[in-house]
Amino acid sequence: MPLLPIDALLPELCLALHQHSRCILQASPGAGKTTRVPPALLEQPWLGGQKILMLEPRRIAARSAASFMARERGEKPGDTLGYRSRLDTCIGPNTRIEVVTEGILTRMLQSDPALDGIGCVIFDEFHERNLQADLGLALLLQSQQLLRDDLRILIMSATLEQQPLIELLGQGTPVISSQGRSFPVQTHYLGSSATRFDPEQVASAIVQALQADDGSLLCFLPGSGEIHRTLQTLKNRSLPDSIELIPLYGGLSPQQQDRAIAPCSPDQRKVVLATAIAETSLTIEGISTVVDCGLMRLPRFDPRSGMSRLATLPVSAASAEQRRGRAGRLGPGQCYRLWSETRQQQLSPHSPAEIVQADLAPLVLELATWGSSADELSWLDPPPPVHLNQARELLQQLGALDSEAAITATGKQLAKLGTHPRLGILMLEAKRLGLGRLGCQIAALLSEPDLLSSQSRGADLCDRLLHLQQGSKDPRLQRIRDSVRRWCQQLKIPQQKNQTDSFDQTGMLLAFAFPDRIGQRRGDGSRQYRLSNGKGAEFRDYDRLAEHPYLVCAELDGHSRNARIFLAAAITQEQLQQQFQARLHFRDQIGWDSSTASVRGHRECWLGKLRLQQRPLNELTPQQCIDGLIDGIRQQGLGCLPWNASSRGLQQRLAVMHRLDTQQTWPECSDGQLLETLEHWLAPYLTGCKRLTQLKQLNLTEILSSSLSWEQQQQLERQLPLSYKVPSGSQIRIDYSDPQHPVLAVRLQELFGLQQTPALLEGKLPLTLHLLSPAQRPIQVTQDLASFWDNTYALVCKDLRGRYQKHYWPDDPRAAVATRGTKKWMERQQKND
Repeated sequence: MPLLPIDALLPELCLALHQHSRCILQASPGAGKTTRVPPALLEQPWLGGQKILMLEPRRIAARSAASFMARERGEKPGDTLGYRSRLDTCIGPNTRIEVVTEGILTRMLQSDPALDGIGCVIFDEFHERNLQADLGLALLLQSQQLLRDDLRILIMSATLEQQPLIELLGQGTPVISSQGRSFPVQTHYLGSSATRFDPEQVASAIVQALQADDGSLLCFLPGSGEIHRTLQTLKNRSLPDSIELIPLYGGLSPQQQDRAIAPCSPDQRKVVLATAIAETSLTIEGISTVVDCGLMRLPRFDPRSGMSRLATLPVSAASAEQRRGRAGRLGPGQCYRLWSETRQQQLSPHSPAEIVQADLAPLVLELATWGSSADELSWLDPPPPVHLNQARELLQQLGALDSEAAITATGKQLAKLGTHPRLGILMLEAKRLGLGRLGCQIAALLSEPDLLSSQSRGADLCDRLLHLQQGSKDPRLQRIRDSVRRWCQQLKIPQQKNQTDSFDQTGMLLAFAFPDRIGQRRGDGSRQYRLSNGKGAEFRDYDRLAEHPYLVCAELDGHSRNARIFLAAAITQEQLQQQFQARLHFRDQIGWDSSTASVRGHRECWLGKLRLQQRPLNELTPQQCIDGLIDGIRQQGLGCLPWNASSRGLQQRLAVMHRLDTQQTWPECSDGQLLETLEHWLAPYLTGCKRLTQLKQLNLTEILSSSLSWEQQQQLERQLPLSYKVPSGSQIRIDYSDPQHPVLAVRLQELFGLQQTPALLEGKLPLTLHLLSPAQRPIQVTQDLASFWDNTYALVCKDLRGRYQKHYWPDDPRAAVATRGTKKWMERQQKND
């Protein structure tokens, strides 16, 4: 075997693990850590003949690493070295090194927290910070602390920051560093600061790189969609026959992935178009040139909408360096970056950890199964509390957790299925309804990237099911069929050959998984839907699913105000009411019907934030009628009540008392306050009323008076009387519409002999006098009658004598007798006296 940089450090690593239970190995790409470290630890005395587990972030890396190490020992996978992933297992009775995907460790720990028979767990490529790796490490640290102090934990990474990891593992944790094996790589910047993917730009860069170098080429693209678009663009460029175009991404079969990794024939060159799957762990033979579009695709979870979406983002500086290093594994290489040097300086140092921005429902279910809360475990980055709360709410809605967030029997079943809880509950409910096979097919389809483009084939999940059931030889379907087979076996669901299922129940089964994403069309002809979680969703383009009034959304982008619907299935209102009775709730809505000016009621059936049905209520209770009338009065305003001069006058007098009340014993009776407190002062008098016309029978004067004590009623009549007796003997009504300045409008002649301005409230509130002519026309406004007599009366009197000659206008009004009539009227009165 050729020497690799890591070989010189293996004795030091073995000694560190002999003396410590935790260790960090930082090794640059090409050092050989993935394939040299596990075999070197196999015969260490502290291992005691136990197994070694090595975690890889991806299935292809796990299978490739195990196969390579087996070949190095002259063995086949499944002998001393084997691998395990969700859909592919190659383990034998003599296997001592198992290379597993990260979720496998979690399953093993849940089955056996002590990991009996395992002496060392290695986390490879830990810098990728996958959610399962963080969860597995947190569980493993607690297991080591409580059950297995002899268990070794080795963290291997290329670019991870050391200090936070040392703080997590303990300050005494040894750190061993190794340089990688790499050759100089010349970097070319071809692009601008833009971040938009352009297949023409990528294809041009590939052609340019192929012309400048005679080796094979590796191109990094964000996803399988971009890979196929670039492949098609390159095929249109008429490349030489000696150049083979090969895709590489997680959705391909193992045989297709092996074809991308294997060396090509001497007279051939290959162009491998890969996702981030090729950044680390994998060694792709013959690569001397890298073309990097500078984009990566990561899941983003929005707790406000409860939705996850795949976001295309600029790569981090660490990822860009990893990709660049792939060109220098065999000799000097070239790296073409489709961005500018300016943008290079703006890249974030590292990619964010998945745990801080992912859907945490699977993690919370695992923690509930484990029996610990998140704050009881040690994390490199603790999961965000907002995301944890969102996940707990979802799991409670699915029935996996109870109201105390403890795992239920259903939750334990979901945990054993090893998939997202949404898909797990879908399969369990499908089995209960005798639709187990269909449920497994739906879950398997949703576990993988979409088979069909929603833009070209629509968003209907049933189209994908038809594609799956028709026996298509599409290689992407093999993994889906393997998942269906495995889940059917796990759930003991019989599979019949050539069986086809009706798709009528697809939406119903989908609703069990996505109860928060049941959609109701906003109106006939609309492409917008209101979801049961209160959010919005829409079809951006025409889709036949939009013809259905109800549907269930399985895939949404969750990015804009109305999330874009990528994958969904129709459901009927009858199915919702039949299968989700336990989630339905009913509301009696009693309110004012302005069209009939009466109280009307109806009973509403709700599913989450969706109103499924509304039926009129024929019989209303007296209280419901009262509540509805109050609602109507508030809509119409107090003017709809039968006010008259007496009731308005009482309201105005009470306003004066309330304004001057320092003891706060008088009620406030402004229109605003009366509207706000209808339930207190008016409701007792509304019994038997249902229509606005019936309110005419109300006596508002009596109703307002009833809010006063007997003493207050007497005090009000005494201190704020309805009228004032002037010297002429007339009772003149007082106008209290201005509570600060009550008005007495009186003819000037009727005040002769009055020396001072009359006042209320024991002299505290002077009346504002509106002095009138015999024809009831305004002459003067004053609050100081004495001053008027002294200074203004003479001038006013001169004018009045000329205009009203039949009336009496004395020179001294203070000494004169008040009168209500003319001079003749006064003479008659004197004769009668």
